[in-house]
Amino acid sequence: MAVLYRKYRPKTFEEVIGQEHVVKTLTNSLSSNVFSHAYLFSGPRGSGKTTIARLLAKALNCKDRHGFEPCNKCISCLGINEGKSLDLIEIDAASHRGIDDVKELREGIKFPPSNSKYKIFIIDECHQLSKDAANALLKTLEEPPSHAIFILATTELHKMIPTIISRCQRFNFRMLTLNEVMKRLELLVKKEKADVEKDALELIALNSSGSLRDAESLLDQILSYSDGVKIKAEDIKNLLNLVETSLVIKFVDSLGEKKGKEALQFIGNLVEEGRDLQEFVKALINYLRQALILKTTKDVKLITGLTDAEFEKLKAQIEMFKEEELLKALNLFLQAGNTMKMSPIPQLPLEIAAIEVISSS
Repeated sequence: MAVLYRKYRPKTFEEVIGQEHVVKTLTNSLSSNVFSHAYLFSGPRGSGKTTIARLLAKALNCKDRHGFEPCNKCISCLGINEGKSLDLIEIDAASHRGIDDVKELREGIKFPPSNSKYKIFIIDECHQLSKDAANALLKTLEEPPSHAIFILATTELHKMIPTIISRCQRFNFRMLTLNEVMKRLELLVKKEKADVEKDALELIALNSSGSLRDAESLLDQILSYSDGVKIKAEDIKNLLNLVETSLVIKFVDSLGEKKGKEALQFIGNLVEEGRDLQEFVKALINYLRQALILKTTKDVKLITGLTDAEFEKLKAQIEMFKEEELLKALNLFLQAGNTMKMSPIPQLPLEIAAIEVISSS
């Protein structure tokens, strides 16, 4: 069975979620038949670089394209959809980064396409090419044959040599928003005819860090785990080993009520129970962030991933803090999270942060 991100990979530009600025520019270019010989897609992992690269390749070689959308019916479109096209060559620079690999690529470029207009090369993580390989690629980009088009993709643009960047039409991909990831997950759930609570989807989206591929992989995992049973937020928490929000709420109560002894005992209990302190701090920071947003904006629509009961508790708790106190608490626990890894006593930075929050309130 195909994994979700492959099974439902967008086959048209209309199906792409997010990256509107990239899609609009590319589709305008396709509509007017004005193309570049080299494109550079840069941005976070899972933001759609490879997906849009394949769509562009498909549209460029489509034999029955009307406007900018590929027909998905001709021999070229079907070949790309099935991963069998001889004229679309995908190279992972992480494992093919040497000068010999690029030399082989340059030899292959000399041959015309088999049954398409263009021979298209997608080079993923192209920043990982060695210096010699990058310089060899540069020579090809400077004088490419008319039948060759390059689409380079990278998550670390700053590692690319400037001369390659200057030879390409550049597109910057942004991290997807929570709502965009949610929209995609809801679509996949509908197509799979699965029963998943909205709170559960929000938890998946929140833990994907804006990466659509990570979100789809998590959903794939939870669908396999559920075996047709309704998926609830608690299932996601168990699968991802997330810290229960109730624990965070209890700790924040001790901070807001200025109960230092209770806060320290609470941290001690976490250690005794073998809890992952890094995960706890991560959950605490996310909760305090939501508290600060609600305190500052009063906009309930910006609060996500909480049950109705948890949200009501959050509203009550923000009354115990001033805006600047929440901001200071966030900074202190962010610092604690960073220093815990190097601390000889793992809980010590967390304890110090808790005491500082309480004593400064």
